[in-house]
Amino acid sequence: MPSGGPQPAAGRRGSLGPVGLVLAGGLSVQFGAALAVGLMPRAGALGVVTLRLAVAAVVMLLVCRPRLRGHSRADWGTVVVFGIAMAAMNGLFYQAAARIPLGPAVTLEVLGPLALSVFVSRRALNLVWAALALAGVFLLGGGGFDTLDPVGAAFALAAGAMWAAYIMFSARTGRRFPQADGLALAMGVGALMFLPLGIAESGTKLIEPVTLGLGAGVALLSSVLPYTLELLALRRLPAPTFAILMSLEPAIAATAGFLILDQALTATQSAAIALVIAASMGAVRTQVGRRRNAAPPQ
Repeated sequence: MPSGGPQPAAGRRGSLGPVGLVLAGGLSVQFGAALAVGLMPRAGALGVVTLRLAVAAVVMLLVCRPRLRGHSRADWGTVVVFGIAMAAMNGLFYQAAARIPLGPAVTLEVLGPLALSVFVSRRALNLVWAALALAGVFLLGGGGFDTLDPVGAAFALAAGAMWAAYIMFSARTGRRFPQADGLALAMGVGALMFLPLGIAESGTKLIEPVTLGLGAGVALLSSVLPYTLELLALRRLPAPTFAILMSLEPAIAATAGFLILDQALTATQSAAIALVIAASMGAVRTQVGRRRNAAPPQ
């Protein structure tokens, strides 16, 4: 066993490593969402989801080449539910983004992971961080959502519920399948689920070169890269902490909107982002402290 000197540094790297994966995934998915908003006039919301899932599934299946034999019925049940949750989360979110601005859509959607952090966590301090993040989320939404399209808001809230399910089943899939094999299979399930819907809405528009190229970009930014990073993170990061880290998504979305869609941030939005970041940092510090306390004395 290594001596006591290097252990704290190693523990710190082990704790912060998955957090970095989550943050990188969040950056990727929100910039991909901004690209998807520009693609919707060409392919429609369902068409964008179909392209995103189909291209991502092809890439992941070719790269991972997952083994199909040797898995139990419970393994397959987990990966199928994971794929359904992933597809539903994407489909519902893009339906919301087609009706309401990207920032409020992500703000409402992130309530799902926040609720998960409250219900699943066994530490009272995590409730404080969740409450702080929730305050920032509502502040980022302007203190209320009464001016939004109610159908779009409902789609965003439903996407949040599917996001919570995605977190839970992503963790379970990561434990049952090696590397990213389960993710690749789940993406295949989601792509098959949405293919008829995308064809019905967009038809041959899906195979136009420009649309297909943009769809591939959305797939890489919003599915392949972030889902792989999140799956790896969830193998080492508890679901409640991961869920609170998801509260950073509105802040990242606001940044993507500013850089890509020329949406300026107000002072209130900046304050909201600061609250959300503070909550996420608190959640991470709580998790790091918990691991240090749980470690046996050297």
